[in-house]
Amino acid sequence: MADDYSDKDKHEDIKVLHGMGYAQELSRSMSKFSNFAISFSIICILSGGINSFAQAISSVGGAGAGIGWIVGCLLSGMFALAMAQIASAFPTAGGLYHWASILGNRFWGWLTAWLNLLGLITVLGAINIGTAYFFAGTFGSLIGFTGTDTQVVIFVAVITAAQALLNHLGIKVTTMLTDISGYIIFATTAVLVVACLWFAPAIDFSRLWTFTNFSGEAGGNVFPANDNMGYLFLLCLLLPVYTITGYDASAHTSEETKGAASSVPKGIVNAVVASSLVGWVMICAITLAIPDMAVAAGQGWGMFFGTMDTIMPQGLKTVLYLGILIAQLLCGLATVTSASRMLFAFSRDDGMPIGSKTLASVSPRYRTPVAAIWTATVLCILYVVLALSIKLDGTSIYVIVVNSTLVFLFLSFTVPLVAGLFAYGTPKWPNPGPWAMSAGVYKLVTVLAIVGMGVILFIAVAPPNERVLYVVLGFIALALILWVAVEGRRFKGPPIGDEIAKRKAIIAAAERAVGEVA
Repeated sequence: MADDYSDKDKHEDIKVLHGMGYAQELSRSMSKFSNFAISFSIICILSGGINSFAQAISSVGGAGAGIGWIVGCLLSGMFALAMAQIASAFPTAGGLYHWASILGNRFWGWLTAWLNLLGLITVLGAINIGTAYFFAGTFGSLIGFTGTDTQVVIFVAVITAAQALLNHLGIKVTTMLTDISGYIIFATTAVLVVACLWFAPAIDFSRLWTFTNFSGEAGGNVFPANDNMGYLFLLCLLLPVYTITGYDASAHTSEETKGAASSVPKGIVNAVVASSLVGWVMICAITLAIPDMAVAAGQGWGMFFGTMDTIMPQGLKTVLYLGILIAQLLCGLATVTSASRMLFAFSRDDGMPIGSKTLASVSPRYRTPVAAIWTATVLCILYVVLALSIKLDGTSIYVIVVNSTLVFLFLSFTVPLVAGLFAYGTPKWPNPGPWAMSAGVYKLVTVLAIVGMGVILFIAVAPPNERVLYVVLGFIALALILWVAVEGRRFKGPPIGDEIAKRKAIIAAAERAVGEVA
């Protein structure tokens, strides 16, 4: 698509954007592959799949990888398909926020925006915290980095600022790096899989469907001891469900993607399919390479490193660790892109109670939402500090952040999906976009995604993380109070109907300010 993007195609993209009441302020330079790559980079099986690997084994053993990964990916896949259908019809940087507003109402959009923003900030924190722990277990000893909470916060602050700086410099810089990230993920995973199978002391494929209770001390206390295997199997889904997320990045970069109405939905679906398949092969290979399942499970969060240290030659292990570390750093880079575009789009409609005008500004030089980029970065760092300060009962900061991410992010996915289910075929959404499933299949997929949300909410707040539920309920209660007291009267939502026509002069002025020529 990069080579055959004609002026006609460009005009069509801008026409669609103008039709929703927005100016082409961001630089539309992302190809179809780049749109896929940014979601593939955020999903990054070498981040969640490695850092959360223990959640599969320390619940039900090898079946957590062989079977649990498949079930979890199917849950995420339903969300991806349903979101792709909407993204094709409404390709804007606000993504989920715009969908909920247009297909539902102002309140649905406002609530979705806050849920999605919190989800993106927390997932950025989770990714970079995981990277900090990975660095501590690999190269940290070279500089005395052992992964203490204070060191983790400092590490997160430094790398998040670096990721923000690269985003600041323009989407072309970010796109180049996330494109490279896609190749790094594929190449590193391929080497890891071959190495695991080659150096495995023995290969017993029955591990992949064998259920063993490794809860409690047997699994390094990753999960509390429990005799209910069904419950433990649900907990093992935390690995794939957390890993296979972040594909809303393709939607958030719609206004920077060529042929967005077709490229964005394909980017969402292809990123999830590729990550699910390649990730399953990787997770299974690591599981098969474990010399002793009981010993590995007892290592808890350190079982991946324990396995690599036992079977891998030092030189090869170092090369693999370097590839994984680079992929994780670029995963965070792509997440900053997604979070900042969400913040930019929400602020463009005066969604933020203060500073909306600044946050919605675009740098004429770099064509990026600079203020939104750095604000998202600061919020991420503050969130990590907060997560550290509320650590209770010895629960890992990483677990707290990951579970917060799951709830906020998937709730933000669910609200527009519910709205779309009822709006499809009505005046709010009379026609699908160029990428579309049949009406019946779309509605079935959406219903399955909504059911999946119930499963995800359950496993995210399961013991010892019951307090996450209180956080979610507290947030929703606070949101309702703010909406009734202030935001319901102040927030107007995205432009619709006659408001779009009235914005013609504003759109033209905004495009002239950044040098956009239609």
